[in-house]
Amino acid sequence: MTGTAPKTTTTSNRKASVTAFACAGLAFGMIGLAFASAPLYDMFCKATGYDGTPRVGLAPTQVAVDDSMVVHFDTNVASTLSWRFVAETPKIEARLGETKTVFFRVKNTGTTPSTGIATYNVQPGLMGSFFVKIQCFCFNEQTLQPGETMDFPVVFYIDPAVRADSNTAHLQEMTLSYTYFASKNGQPTAALATSEGRGAKSNF
Repeated sequence: MTGTAPKTTTTSNRKASVTAFACAGLAFGMIGLAFASAPLYDMFCKATGYDGTPRVGLAPTQVAVDDSMVVHFDTNVASTLSWRFVAETPKIEARLGETKTVFFRVKNTGTTPSTGIATYNVQPGLMGSFFVKIQCFCFNEQTLQPGETMDFPVVFYIDPAVRADSNTAHLQEMTLSYTYFASKNGQPTAALATSEGRGAKSNF
């Protein structure tokens, strides 16, 4: 009897150590997943167009078809950023599969240098799968000096497959919306924008 007690204790300690290591591994795994979830979700949205996120891709391989869609451009600036932001035109008519370029202008109307970063979305959300960005200034930090103005292009096309999807075949219009936020460490500092700057006119 006395010879079996140490073995039982050793076995119990070993099981406790294994359990502790397992719990620690699970905790670290959950932390890693939490840090990775946002970038992975962003990559998923960009690749699939989920949640109104435009796809990111190369130039179209198909010939433009004799069909078109009106693309509206919506520009907004968060209240924490003293910028003016406007598209060169409020809307264009784009043939499906045709590459289009539209310029956006931003100006620092404040008295100090400031850094901004733009987020974007398309509406209706189902159009995210068919609106393909080839080049865009979104999610790139931009620093402007007081009174400085810069122009940024957006190059895109609408995938003709939009007409093959029963959910989007009937759509004739869509909206590409951008919002500039103050930037900190490469990230927007707020999740919501105010209505300030919405529909601003180009008066640079």
